[in-house]
Amino acid sequence: MSKTLVVYLMAGSDTPELAAAAIAGGTDLLEIGFPFSDPLADGPVIRRAAERALAEGMGPSACLDCVRRIREQNDVPLVPMTYSSILEAYGWERFPADAAEAGADSLIVADLPVDERPELRRIQLVAPTSTDERIALAAERTDGWLYLVTVTGTTGTRVELSPALAPLVERTRRVTDVPLYAGFGISTPEQAAEAAELADGIVVGSAALVAAEDGPISLERFVGQLRASLA
Repeated sequence: MSKTLVVYLMAGSDTPELAAAAIAGGTDLLEIGFPFSDPLADGPVIRRAAERALAEGMGPSACLDCVRRIREQNDVPLVPMTYSSILEAYGWERFPADAAEAGADSLIVADLPVDERPELRRIQLVAPTSTDERIALAAERTDGWLYLVTVTGTTGTRVELSPALAPLVERTRRVTDVPLYAGFGISTPEQAAEAAELADGIVVGSAALVAAEDGPISLERFVGQLRASLA
């Protein structure tokens, strides 16, 4: 069974070109980060990318325009990743409506607990610290797939796959049959292959952004290596 590859990119003026490169490399889904000044879950690589995007003027409207430009050129699923403060300022009902109009297929709101805003259909996250009850609720309310946070910490590259992933997958599979995609700390093709033996897909963020710093060709090559590792 083919494993799903999700690549994270920060919204910016060059993101449509980078998105095309990631798709050419073989990603199945793109997660598009909306920069935030206080990103609690993000490590140094994504924080730097967010700072560059904010300096470039990438507010919510500009980020939605970025999603729209990617959608005009490609048909892979697009999932904005944002924070509750952005939705609070933009409008809880207005944001998902405008995101859908721009071509987004779902949302991730990293710091919004599963039991808040249940009317907002979104991809839910669970972590090694989540109780079985919270995992079951997240699985019930998630939009299509469940995001497994493999570490109790921030995003970022790591030298080895988190040992917390296997028990988290085991606990989650007891309560749901929705697809499970693992992220946070998956940095190399080898780690991607190891994680994919446990989960239904993987999410790669910081390592993809590092590759993207050297341009679209570098990103396409890196994503191609990830894709090959999941074959």
